Parts: sequence; C-alpha cells; structure tokens
Amino acid sequence: MDLEPGFHQIHPKKQSWATVLTLAYQSLGVVYGDLSTSPLYVFKSTFAEDIVHSETNEEIFGALSFIFWTLTLVPLLKYVFIVLKADDNGEGGTFALYSLLCRHARVGSLPNCQLADEELSSYKNETPNLALTSFGSRLKSTLEKYRVLQRFLLVLALVGACMVIGDGVLTPALSVFSAVSGVELAMAKEHHKYVEVPVACIILIALFALQHYGTHRVGHLFAPVIIIWLFSISSIGLYNIIHWNPHIYKALSPVHMYKFLKKTQSGGWKSLGGILLCITGSEAMFADLGHFSQLSIQIAFTSFVYPSLILAYMGQAAYLSQHHVIENDYQIGFYISVPKSLRVPVLLIAILAAVVGSQAIITGTFSIIKQCSSLGCFPRVKIVHTNSKFHGQIYIPEINWILMTLCLAVTIGFRDTKRMGNASGLAVITVMLVTTCLMSLIIVLCWHQSVFLAIGFVVFFGMIEALYFSASLIKFLEGAWVPIALSLIFMLVMYVWHYGTLKKYDFDVQNKVSVDWLLSLGPTLGIVRVRGIGLVHTELVSGIPAIFSHFVTNLPAFHQVLIFLCVKSVPVPHVSHEERFLVGRIGPREYRVYRCIVRYGYRDVHKDDVEFEKDLVCSIAEFIKKEKDSCIPDGDGKPGNDEEVMRVVGTHVEIRTECEDGPEVEEIKPVRKRVRFVVPESPEMDNDSRGELRDLMEAREAGVAYILGHSYVKAKQGSSFVKKIVINLGYEFLRRNSRSSTDALTVPHASTLEVGMVYHV
Repeated sequence: MDLEPGFHQIHPKKQSWATVLTLAYQSLGVVYGDLSTSPLYVFKSTFAEDIVHSETNEEIFGALSFIFWTLTLVPLLKYVFIVLKADDNGEGGTFALYSLLCRHARVGSLPNCQLADEELSSYKNETPNLALTSFGSRLKSTLEKYRVLQRFLLVLALVGACMVIGDGVLTPALSVFSAVSGVELAMAKEHHKYVEVPVACIILIALFALQHYGTHRVGHLFAPVIIIWLFSISSIGLYNIIHWNPHIYKALSPVHMYKFLKKTQSGGWKSLGGILLCITGSEAMFADLGHFSQLSIQIAFTSFVYPSLILAYMGQAAYLSQHHVIENDYQIGFYISVPKSLRVPVLLIAILAAVVGSQAIITGTFSIIKQCSSLGCFPRVKIVHTNSKFHGQIYIPEINWILMTLCLAVTIGFRDTKRMGNASGLAVITVMLVTTCLMSLIIVLCWHQSVFLAIGFVVFFGMIEALYFSASLIKFLEGAWVPIALSLIFMLVMYVWHYGTLKKYDFDVQNKVSVDWLLSLGPTLGIVRVRGIGLVHTELVSGIPAIFSHFVTNLPAFHQVLIFLCVKSVPVPHVSHEERFLVGRIGPREYRVYRCIVRYGYRDVHKDDVEFEKDLVCSIAEFIKKEKDSCIPDGDGKPGNDEEVMRVVGTHVEIRTECEDGPEVEEIKPVRKRVRFVVPESPEMDNDSRGELRDLMEAREAGVAYILGHSYVKAKQGSSFVKKIVINLGYEFLRRNSRSSTDALTVPHASTLEVGMVYHV
C-alpha cells in the first residue's frame, strides 16, 4: 500500500484559517503533552534538597522568576519564533537540521549519493537568489574539505538523537510517576511508596503493551485530555493567585533571579536542574513540525499552552508563599496546592495527561530511530505502520520492548522524582544545546545571514542552556548518569553500524565488475536466459556488483530481463512519487539489462512488494517508451561504456493490463493476482521499442525473482585489534540481529534467492 499521501502532503502552502485552527487543536494532544505535565514535578524537583523554602519567600519568588523567563526565552522566543522557521520541506527535528546542512554543504555521510539527487525538487535550496557571505563561503569550503569536521557534525546530530531516545526512556517514567504521586496526600508516608511504584509500573506496562495498536483509535481523545488538563491547572492557578497572593505577579521581575542566586549561591545553582524541567517537551514543537504547520503550532502555544503554564506556576508559587510550615517531605509539590475537594479528579486527569505526554515522546523515539536507520546510522529494524493514512504513526517492536524494560528499571530503581528529574533534565538540555549549535550553522549556510547574527544566537541561547546544562551535569551521581550511559550505548551501536556499513560499501565499490566485462559476454551474457525478471539488489549506483559475477560463475542461467536495483535514502524528508525512480540502460538494447535506482527520503514509507513491482515495471516501460524521444543513447556495446545515462521516470505509463479471469482494466489493482500486460499499439512507437516492451511484459507475466546478497563481513588480515573487535564481533552481531535491507519491501520468500559472499574489509 502506498502510504505516502499522508500527513505531510495534506497541507498546502496557503491554508485556510479553519485548517490552521484545526491543526492547532490537534497539536495540543500530540506536541504539548510532555510540556503541559511539567508543573507536576518542577517545584518538587527544585526544592528537593539543594534549597529550602524560607519565610522570606525569596527562594519561591526566585524560582518562579526563573521559570517564567526560561519559558519565555526558550520555548517561546527560540523555538516558536526562530527554530520553527528552519524546517526541512516542512519537517523538523535534529535530523532535519542536519539534512539541511548536508544539502547546502557537501557534508553528508551517505556513501551512494549522486549528482542526480541534487535535482530533486525537495533537495533544491529555497533561497537560490541569495549569495553566501564571505565568511559563509569560507565556512562551507572548510566543512567540505575536512573529513573530521563532517564526522563531528554527524556525531553532534547523533548525540541529539541518542538523547531523544534517552528521553523516551525517562519522560514516561517521570510523568507517570509524578502523576501517580498524588496518592501521597491520601495515605501515610510509610505506605504510599508501596503503592506508587506498582501503580506506575502497571500504567507503563499497559502503555507500551498497547503501542502496536497505534494511536489512531484513541488519538482524537488526546487533544481534549490536554485541553482539560491545561484548563484545570490554569483555573486552579488563577484561584490560588486570587485567594492566596494577588501580588505574585511582582515575582516575575528578573530582580528576583538575582536575589535568589545571591542568597542560595551554589545550592541555587544546583536547583536550576529542577527548574530546567519546566521546558521539557519544548523540542517536540520542532520535532513534530511535519505533522502540523508553523502557524498552527505557534497559535496553540502562544494563545493557550504558554498562558496556562504561566498561570499554573504562578498559582503554585502563590500558594507556597503563604504556606511555610512543612509537615513532611512532600509538601512542596503540585497536589498540595490543589483544593482538597478537587484532588481526586485532578489526579485522574493528571494520569491521563501523563499517558498522553508519554505516548508523544514514545512515538517521537520511534520516528528518530527510523530516521537514523534511513541514513545508515542505526541497524535496520522492523517498522510497522499502524495507520494507513498518516505516515508518522509507526511502531517498532524491538525498540518498544527495550524502552519498556529500561523505563521500568528507572522507575523501580529510582522510586522518586528527584533523581528521575535530574536524569530527564540532562537529556532535555543536551538536545537543546545540539539544536542551538546546528542552528548557528543554518543561519550562515542556509539562511545566508551575517556571522554576527549566528554568534549572537549561540551566545545568547547557548549561555542560558549552558547554565542549565552545568546544573544538570553536577547531579551526575544523583541520576544524571542515566542519560549519559544510555547515550553512550546507543552511540556505540550507531558508530559500529555506520562504520561497518561504510566499510562494506567501500568493498562493493572496490570489487565491482566493470560494464566492459558484461558487454564482453554478448547478448546472452554467456549463459542461458530463462523467462522472467531478475532483480539484483545492490547498494551500488554504478557498475556491476561482485555478487552478480559470483552468481553467474556458479549457475549457468539467468533471467531474460535483468534489473540491477538500488534502493537508497537521500538527505531529504520526502521524495515525490514522480521523482522516485531513476532508470538507465546497461549495454545495448538487445541485452535487456537495466539499472533502476529507487530513492526514498528519511521520513518516507516504503511500498509493499505488489505496489513496488508494479511501479518498477511501469518505470522501466516508461523509460523504454520515452527513450527515443529524449535521445538517450542505447549503448553501442563498445568497451569503456561504464557510465550509463540515467533518467528520472514517473510510473504513469499508459500500459493496459488484462486480468486472466476478467475484462480489461486500466491499472493494476494492489491485490495479489496474476496480471497479463498488453502492449498498446501506438503509431509513434518503433518496432524495437514495441518488441522490448513486449519482452518486458512477458517477463513480468512469467514472474519476478529477487536475488539478494547475503554478506559476511570480516576484518581483513593485518587489521588492528580494535577493528577486528568492531567488525568481527560488533558489526557482525548487529547484522545478524537486524532486518535485511529488503525487509521493508516485504519480498516474498518463494521468489527470493540469496547469494552468500564473504567481505574482507
């Protein structure tokens, strides 16, 4: 099924206000679930142990001032008004920024890039008329010249991705545990801990166990839950402001931040790790941009989310400013400021809101892993699309159960919001620092702005985030080690896989067979040509893969139509259907040998085998039909013709099909039944093209065989000990336990032939 006409294609450039407001409403349940539940644990984490709530209220006023200005400067100013504009054809996130840089400066890590990829409509620069500044030109040439800088950029993007994965472990644990902690006010201190952890674990297990059903069945409830939650906390906040301290607005002055740090000193600096949690989930506004639009996210945040959060925090501060007698360790928290008669319903709403926020970060984790896998930086995993209409709703079984196991371990191991908050805070602020660094390059290389503007952006926002980063890092032994450990593990996996993939591709390039060898075999390729189409899967975009010579050396027969198929990713989020297939001919016409390169963006959905086969055959047929009109050379069979001419081909060729058991139809339906092609009688088509089309259709009717390479990668003799460990143990272990490159196409086993080869890299 072709899932591409999904969410990313339904937003025209000029949207009606009804569409924008509808998207803004939907974004509340998808984007802001994590951010909206932060009042559950911010004050509790801030006053955990580093500072105390005194009679002077300087601590609570200073904390409120920090929260207000942090929410104003980071989510509102940085993300809503600046970072959202750095979209990659409507997509957002760390890899969107990295993809933009890869296209504006040749710093990409994909090994099989082609000049033809730069002709994609989504690849081209949006500001072609603006010239780079002199500094921008020097920066671009420097990045393209030094491989170490290109690797640094890739590592920087992967660090952000790893921290997002770490946040996918920590945020569900923190949100659900904080929501459940409301039972502390209804039970004795010695008993509630025995209830909180089991209840939180049960909710988390249910949350992860239901992931494979997708969110489309209950997704329409997400926005109402968050709206009710934000309305509840803002109303309670407004009540607390009026009832307890109407002058709490004076605490928003930046002067209180100075007084706070002056009085608390190092303790106040350490407590910033708790205040940092007020912006957890802000990155989701940018990461989920592809599902909505800039304007819809801006409207939702500025008109509803931001005011609601400010009122909620002001209300908590107003209540605490009039309550200084601490009876137990749990007085400074969210639920203590909720009127007693409302605590039970608010507890239930909080649990639902925490589940919604956790769902958003889990789905975001699946998405970032899919992007890493598409760019060759993560082992291939099974990707299940839970909704046929919206491409972003995916489920990855292996990652889901790993996340659940780690999430339960964090919940059971920590059992308190303080250490969970320390861990989550470090992951959140690291992602934001990565975004700030990449944005500075975007400003110069992509937006073609002055270097001073980029420096100002880095200095202003970098100093704010560096302050919070240092406050989080100092809590290393108190929980902050968790995201670092998780990131190191995932970084190691990514590095080993990426390194092994590049070495494997280099071996393919060095050992590929020239087209001259193929041409020297003659029209029969020196072997018996049997009916059918042979699809030889390869990573190469030119030349003949060694697997083919290895195959024909051992078997004396091959198919009458031979297609060297390369399915690859390009550094754009989506490739339009009309630009997906790049088709060329290898050798003269009578050889019936073609090369087809199928290009996917890092957020595209791969087709299943029925649709893919149909589109592949139609693209070859379209190429044959238009070849003469576009004066593409057939190839003369002379040695040295190693570079084929490739052509972008759509799949809308007018070839009628006739079912064996029914009347003539206009197109192949996506059902599993045999279909017989009928070549149209067109006076504009010469006899050679008509005969070639007839051979193609007869071969398609006879069946398609998939010839796959099953490689065993080994470090060559003389390699260092570290390389042998990485290749022979690390990469080989990941390869054996990951999906093959053709699993996304759901290749039928009955039509699959695997050819084993040993790669000494």
